[in-house]
Amino acid sequence: MATSVFKHLVVVKFKEDAKVDEILKGLENLVSQIDSVKSFEWGEDTESHEMLRQGFTHAFSMTFENKDGYVAFTSHPLHVEFSAAFTAVIDKIVLLDFPVAAVKSSVVVTP
Repeated sequence: MATSVFKHLVVVKFKEDAKVDEILKGLENLVSQIDSVKSFEWGEDTESHEMLRQGFTHAFSMTFENKDGYVAFTSHPLHVEFSAAFTAVIDKIVLLDFPVAAVKSSVVVTP
């Protein structure tokens, strides 16, 4: 039985003609419908030098209670359907899926 908090980290470079706003809305809608996703954050790089980011522009992070929650997410029919649309607009992607080794708890900052 999996007990560690589990993360799904995705870093992407969208294709030039990608409708990024539509993809972001679709992702937000997707995670709101799947209970195993405990948190979802995303951001667009605005600070890194182009040489360092290697064309990647957006990062997405999802948190699950454990690996079982992650597996439930990846096999969920809504995720399977969304993945096809997401993959079609990606130029480059890096995926990392891992159990969390928490060293220092995050602080929630409200805008």
